[in-house]
Amino acid sequence: MAKELAEKAKEAFLDDDFDVAVDLYSKAIDLDPNCAAFFADRAQANIKLNNFTEAVADANKAIELEPTLAKAYLRKGTACMKLEEYTTAKAALEKGASVAPNESKFEKMIDECNLLIAEEEKDLVQQVPPTLPSSSATPLATAADAPPVPSPAPPAKPMFRHEFYQKPEEVVVTIFAKGVPKQNVNVEFGDQILSVVIDVSGEEAYHFQPRLFGKIIPEKCRYELLSTKVEIRLAKAEIITWASLEYGKGQTLLPKPNVPSAVSQRPVYPSSKPGKDWDKLEAEVKKQEKDEKLDGDAAMNKFFSDIYQSADEDMRRAMNKSFAESNGTVLSTNWKEVGTKKVESTPPDGMELKKWEY
Repeated sequence: MAKELAEKAKEAFLDDDFDVAVDLYSKAIDLDPNCAAFFADRAQANIKLNNFTEAVADANKAIELEPTLAKAYLRKGTACMKLEEYTTAKAALEKGASVAPNESKFEKMIDECNLLIAEEEKDLVQQVPPTLPSSSATPLATAADAPPVPSPAPPAKPMFRHEFYQKPEEVVVTIFAKGVPKQNVNVEFGDQILSVVIDVSGEEAYHFQPRLFGKIIPEKCRYELLSTKVEIRLAKAEIITWASLEYGKGQTLLPKPNVPSAVSQRPVYPSSKPGKDWDKLEAEVKKQEKDEKLDGDAAMNKFFSDIYQSADEDMRRAMNKSFAESNGTVLSTNWKEVGTKKVESTPPDGMELKKWEY
C-alpha cells in the first residue's frame, strides 16, 4: 500500500501537483516510516513548494535511515543553498559526492557553494587603519623590534543555528533550539529589528538581534515555540524580495510595481481643453473592477479564488487535499480536520456517486 501511494505521489509530482505529492508521500511514510526514499522524495516536493526548512528535515531523516542514499544529500544541499546556508550545503554535497563519485551534479554544486562562501567572506573583511605614534619625538621602531601582532580570534560559533525563507508577504525565521522552556524565550519586534534572547541553564544566554533587511509590521509579527525550534514569522511592511535576512548583506531588491506619488506625477502641458484627473480615473476603474458583480460559475470561481489567495499554507493544503480526494465534491480549509484522514466524496442532494471502470 505504501509503495502504491509513493507511485501516485510521483505521478502527481510529474504533473506539477506538488501539494498533492507531499500529502501522498506523507501517507506512505505513515505506513512505512523506515523508508529513506520516501523522505528524500518528499524533500524534493517540498523544495518545489519553497518549503526549504521542511525539505532539510526530510533529507536529514533520509540520511539517518540510509547513509548511502545519494539523492538525500543532493536534496539537503539544494535546500540549504536556497536558505543561504552555504557551508552546511557544501558539507552535505561533499558527503554525497563521496557516496556517488560518478554523479557530476555534486561537483558543480560544490563549486557554486565555494564561490558563494568566498563572496560572504569577502563582505566580512574589514580594513583596520594603521595607528600613528603618539609623539614625533618618539623614535620609530624597526620591523625587527616590533612585537608580533596576534591574529584575531575566530568568531564564536553561535549556540543555536538559524535559517530563514520568505514568501511575498512574510519572512519565516527558524532558530533550532531544542527543548527550551517557554519562559526562557523572549522575542521582541521593532520596525526593522528582531530581538531573540534565550536563557540556557548553566551557560551564557543566546542573543540574536539583527537589523533586518527590510521593515516589518511589529503588531502582525508572531512566534511559536515548538519542541525542536522557535519559528518566527515577520510580516513585511512592503511586498518586496529580501536579498538576505540582515541589513547590508545584499543589494537585490524587487520593489512593488507602484511608485511614490511624488515621482508618479504626470507632466502638465498648456492646453485650451480642461485637464483630466488621470489618477481619479484610474481609481474609478479599479473600484469598478472590485465591485463588478459576477454570475454563475464566474462568481463561484472568483469567490474560491479570493479564499485561496488570502489563505495561509495550511488552509491551501487543506483545500487542495479535500478537493482532490473527494473528486471535487468537498472543499475544506481546516487542515487539522482533513490532514489526518482521507476525505470521502459527498455528492450533492439528489445525485449519486458512481465509480468508473477502466
